[in-house]
Amino acid sequence: MPRFKLTIEYAGTRYSGWQIQKNARTVQGELNRAIVAAVGDAFVDSQGSGRTDAGVHALAQVAHIDLTRAPSPDVLRRRINDALPADIHVGYATPVPRSFHARHSVVRRSYLYQISRRRTAFAKPFVWWIREPIDLEAMRAGAEAFVGMRDFRAFSDDDPEEKSTKVLLEEVKLVEHDALVLVRVTGSHFLWKMVRRMVGVLGAVGAGDLAAEDVPALMQSGGDLPATLTAPAAGLFLEHVLYAGDAWPRPIVPAVPVR
Repeated sequence: MPRFKLTIEYAGTRYSGWQIQKNARTVQGELNRAIVAAVGDAFVDSQGSGRTDAGVHALAQVAHIDLTRAPSPDVLRRRINDALPADIHVGYATPVPRSFHARHSVVRRSYLYQISRRRTAFAKPFVWWIREPIDLEAMRAGAEAFVGMRDFRAFSDDDPEEKSTKVLLEEVKLVEHDALVLVRVTGSHFLWKMVRRMVGVLGAVGAGDLAAEDVPALMQSGGDLPATLTAPAAGLFLEHVLYAGDAWPRPIVPAVPVR
């Protein structure tokens, strides 16, 4: 049974996240519909590398699909794209061995968050505009509290009784690019709403509403402040999903530039 790795980009604005849900429009639902249009009853199953929340985008989501029969990879990719809406696109369709699993084989993930220093007419669905002047160095200092093996219980709506809220983050890096502050978070896996709450806290630090020294206490307190500071979904992108042998690090560049 052929298995293919699909690399997918999407604008998540119109979708209730990646994973199929009843009575909701999702990216995986649209993908499955397009695969059926492309190969008919040869389609067996699709599995994504992980979920993205409602309104969150992806530059390179990965899924694998199982088919009972398949055209060539390029024909498969073109047929799927022909049946997809314009805000979802399959960039690559690559044959992979049955041992490859889009989720279980992942060794590293990165998310990119775009903060805009100015109001923008064109990029609004893809940024969080912070009106106040931003102190980038203060944000970098605050981000240090997130790196390493940390308990992100206060930064997620996941139930710690059902799953561990400890996550190993390799790096939280902030760079400037024209009018944008780009935040890349790299780690083994992520919790529900975790990155948006991290960025929300860093935004408050950058705007002077919190001190960088306050961030470690937020990690330990289990209070509700990170939840109240949750950054909008619009600025968040699943940036990279990496597997054994994939090159890393990669340059941090805007998903949607703002000059």
